[in-house]
Formats: sequence, structure tokens, C-alpha cells
Amino acid sequence: MQVRYDRSMKTMPAYLSLAAAGELSKRAALAREHLQACDLCARHCGVDRYTTLGACRTGVQARVASYGAHHGEEDPLRGSRGSGTIFFARCNLSCVYCQNADISQTDSGRERRADELAAIMLALQEQGCHNINLVSPSHVVAPILEALVLAVENGLTLPLVYNTGGYDSLAALSLLEDVIDIYMPDMKYSDAAIGTRFSSVKQYPRVNQAAVKEMQRQVGDLILNENGIAERGLLVRHLVLPGGLSGGDITFNFLAEKISPNTYINIMDQYHPAHLSHRHPPLNRRLKSGEYQAALDAAREAGLNRLDSRAQPMRWIIKKLPANREL
Repeated sequence: MQVRYDRSMKTMPAYLSLAAAGELSKRAALAREHLQACDLCARHCGVDRYTTLGACRTGVQARVASYGAHHGEEDPLRGSRGSGTIFFARCNLSCVYCQNADISQTDSGRERRADELAAIMLALQEQGCHNINLVSPSHVVAPILEALVLAVENGLTLPLVYNTGGYDSLAALSLLEDVIDIYMPDMKYSDAAIGTRFSSVKQYPRVNQAAVKEMQRQVGDLILNENGIAERGLLVRHLVLPGGLSGGDITFNFLAEKISPNTYINIMDQYHPAHLSHRHPPLNRRLKSGEYQAALDAAREAGLNRLDSRAQPMRWIIKKLPANREL
């Protein structure tokens, strides 16, 4: 089932209305206040990021590792012109198998002022990208909002994609209501102990499910325009891990029963050992024959009817993106 706009529905990003009413700048100011006792991700480390680095090892400015038109995302995001992807360094998760650990676990790239981050968004729009895809944004919500104010003032009109590991705070999501058009969270685990062991976070399923519920409340099921490009809604990613560690059957039942059977979900088969996974069996091996198919079968059995159709792995390693334009 594909949910699409009819021509009577509004297709402009919701943040434009917020900006016109003066609310977007207020959200940015409020987000900056949250940095003084940071609760803008679900770690709730509570530090003053103006004086001390948070658990994410990030201060008050976003560090951009790379950006460019990305043609490896799901079809509704990449379309024909690519998704305007901005990869932020650091992450609020510490996954031992991270395939982009050179970005997520390091100070890759450089810090960007609000005007520089706004200029990146505008450059991606100028390139013809279908959206602005914010990768690992949970720990940099405040600088993103500050940059968005400037980008809108200078003509940004693309939908925003919030491409997150799924460990998001409700405080941050409340600031993002009517700002984010497309939420794209991971749902990594259905067992809290596994989340702690392999991503160093507490209560991942509880936090993740609460976040996904709030995302769905804000934007609803994924809606595509007449060209099959995502305009607004929820898109979930679930990476199948070896040995059933990701607990997909529980996740799929949660989505079908508590979110929507029309949830657009990409069940990903591209797992391969990376980063520190060699120390953590069974993460030191690829998927066995049948593990991925079992996940697809479980999703269908749960009643989910919008599975991403591409058979090939979706997420490319960052090095496959084009080189940055200097701004």
C-alpha cells in the first residue's frame, strides 16, 4: 500500500509556517537553553555544553563530517537527484559494529557555525536534492535549529529528514514538532540488555519505542507525492543482526499494533563485521542464509504491508559520497 498526497494537500515543509509566525527562532532559542543542562538526547547527561563536552563529546556547534547528494538511500528519499545528506560527527550511540565508526566515534570533519551549516543546506538545495537528510542529528538538535532559521531566511524550502539511531529524547522531539517533515529512526533492539552491551545505552527499547510513537503522532504514515518522493511521515529502518540480536519479531509487532500497519519499513540485510565487532560474537560474522528472509517473513506475519522493495543494501559507506564543496 502506497500512501500519496492528493493535489489538495499541503506539500510545503511545515517549518515554513513556523518561521513565518516567528516560532522557529523561538524554538532555536529554547534549544540553546537546553544545552545548559543537556537533555537533547536520551542519555540525559545534564552537562552544560557551553563549558563541558556532553556524553556525545560535542559542544555547542555541530561538527560536519561530510555532505553531498546521496544516491544510496531508500527510493522515496533519493529519487532521481539524490538526498541532500549531512553527516554529523560523533553520535549518541556507541555501537560496537558501526559501519561508519570513523565518523560516529571520532571528531571527523570540522565544527560549523550556524551560518556555515545553513549554507550547506542551501548548497544541497541548489544541487537539486529532494530533501535535507540530517544523519545522526540527536546530539546537535540545537545547532540544527539555529542554522535552519538562517537557511529559511535565505530561501530553503526542502523537506527535512531526521535520520537517527533512534535513541531520542522527548524533550528534543517536542522542539522538532512541525520542523521535521520525515522522521527516519532506526529500531535496533527489542532487548534492553543487548542495547547496553552493544551500543552502551540504557533501556534502548523503551526509549526508542516512546520516540517512535511521538514521531508517528507528529507526522503520521509516510506520504509520497505523484513522483514517488517522500513528502512527510515516518520511515523506520531495522538492521538484521546475526543470531537474532536485533529482535525483529518484537519490533515488527510493536509497529503493526502500536504505530501503524502502514508503517514504511526498510529491513536491511547489509550487516557485515566492522569496528569492534570481531570482539563480540556472533557480531563477528555476516548473516547466515535464512536470517534475513526470516526477518522479512516475521514482518509480514506481524501485518506490516509497506516493506522497502529494494533487494540491494541501502546505506552506502560515507566514502562513496562526493567530496564536499567548500563553503
